[in-house]
Amino acid sequence: MNKRQGDWLGLQEQVCVVTGAASGIGAAVARELAACGAKVALLDRDGDGCNRLAAELGAAGATTLAVPCDISNEAQVQAAAAQVLKTLGPCHALINNAGMLRSGTLNDVSLEDWNAVLAVNLTGYLLCARTFAAQMREVGGGSIVHVASISALTPQTSSGAYSASKAGVLLMSRQMAVEWGPQGIRSNAVCPGMIRTALSAKFYEVPGFEAKRAAVTASRRVGEPQDIADVAVFLASPRSAYVNGAQLSVDGGMSSMLMDMVPRPGFNTTA
Repeated sequence: MNKRQGDWLGLQEQVCVVTGAASGIGAAVARELAACGAKVALLDRDGDGCNRLAAELGAAGATTLAVPCDISNEAQVQAAAAQVLKTLGPCHALINNAGMLRSGTLNDVSLEDWNAVLAVNLTGYLLCARTFAAQMREVGGGSIVHVASISALTPQTSSGAYSASKAGVLLMSRQMAVEWGPQGIRSNAVCPGMIRTALSAKFYEVPGFEAKRAAVTASRRVGEPQDIADVAVFLASPRSAYVNGAQLSVDGGMSSMLMDMVPRPGFNTTA
């Protein structure tokens, strides 16, 4: 963790909650918040992972709290919120990031898997948002950042409820912005593109795989968790005070590449 100079983002001593914080994008967001001087609550079903990250950040001087929590369980979310309030103080920013994927086409995905994904990716975001928003109201407002996906904008086939759940997050985020904006609570969403995480690391061991993925982005590279963390932390901060109800694609320009994927001999090299 590299301590930031000054407090440009205005997050010093602010209580920020990150779900799915034990690894990947969530861990990167937590590290960035800690580097900005925030007090960071780490929520994840992986309690050991949360404890390891809390120890890492604490050794660098950050104030953290690790809380094992299944965000699809309302009682666990409420208990986690009570612990954050008692230990760190009221929440100023929530980064809704925990997520899961269970594969299957729409024709054969089991109802159990469908419901499990929705319970975490959509309902879990609602449970966390309205629970921690109650604390935000006590301090005059706050910011909620939902980590969605470019799969919310373009269907990801054979991924069961994943795209549907993430599309739901986008509209729910906008609804929160409208309903809670008058109370000083902002709600925005980030749509990551192809990001290298522990879950996808083995893909990139296949010769030529990374080059093929990089070729379909305008930036010609695969994203890293830090790329999402930088945007999420900005949206969590007072520096984005007039950004509300927005959804921002952080995909290296992949969403702008459609026409370049259409074969045009002599014009493009990506098709």
